Amino acid sequence: MTKTILRALAGETLPVPPIWMMRQAGRYLPEYKATRAQAGDFLSLCYNPELAAEVTLQPIRRYGFDGAILFADILLVPQALGNDLWFVTGEGPRLSTITTQAEFDKLGRGEMIHDTLSPIYETVKILRRELPEETTLIGFAGAPWTVATYMIAGRGTKDQGPAHALKAENRPLFEAIIERLTEATIDYLSAQVEAGAEVVKLFDSWAGSLSGEDFQRYALEPARIITQALKARHPGLPVIVFPRQGGQGYVGFHEATGAECVAVDDSVSPEWAAEHVQVSGCVQGNLASSHMVTGGDALVTETRRVVKAFSKGPHIFNLGHGITPDADPENVQLMIDTVREGA
Repeated sequence: MTKTILRALAGETLPVPPIWMMRQAGRYLPEYKATRAQAGDFLSLCYNPELAAEVTLQPIRRYGFDGAILFADILLVPQALGNDLWFVTGEGPRLSTITTQAEFDKLGRGEMIHDTLSPIYETVKILRRELPEETTLIGFAGAPWTVATYMIAGRGTKDQGPAHALKAENRPLFEAIIERLTEATIDYLSAQVEAGAEVVKLFDSWAGSLSGEDFQRYALEPARIITQALKARHPGLPVIVFPRQGGQGYVGFHEATGAECVAVDDSVSPEWAAEHVQVSGCVQGNLASSHMVTGGDALVTETRRVVKAFSKGPHIFNLGHGITPDADPENVQLMIDTVREGA
């Protein structure tokens, strides 16, 4: 096995950690902006296999990352289930809301998602052909809780309040939404694997707003169900889970879900994550994405700190969250050079 990301996911401690970056295909790159303009709008870009593959490949050409993550969006799944989805320039996504049983009953299920999502699978096929042979192709989906927060509120919210309210007021409906999304996510990720994805990642961006038993039931348990179902369908498939801002919830997440890798955000120190999370398997993370904006000596120092902290076990270098549009592409290169300076 020559792909370094797959080696780290298999539990190998490498002298130089493999590196990729969340949202590495994005608005900080001039070539991305040009391709998005060509596509017309964000959703048109997601559903155009040639252009979606192109923006996925751009950061690989520029930086030589060890992994390429499929360019898509976590809200394509609710759209495929029958939610209306549109994007408001400068404000982000909008969805028709699911807050009543009648609205839920209009959602589709299972096989119907593939009709809508088939262009995404075509993007995966193109990437598998076009990527350098040393580059790992990563598929992804949003985790049920995070996707549900958008479906219930109709948009992103600071505190996920509408989803918490529905959970409190109508637990059966809330759990039905989670269950439907869990089923659809298994089918969606499985189709990505069949198209050529070598690893899949589950993004639970709002896991940190769940606490106690709710974290176990609605962040951990769906991740376990999805991971186990995918491994049953695709033996040997490595899975990365990212319960962002999980805090103490990161501890034991490997064992509880069966995932090979737990990604950690930068609200925990790399030293803490090495001691409490990496003992159970591969860890991904966790440089603060703000360093991609500010650069300088602090970027180099913190990058070295992350590499050193995780150097005694399997590690995939990444940011603690996605790179932001105001990042400087030169700082990304500096980060990569710093990670690889010992190579």
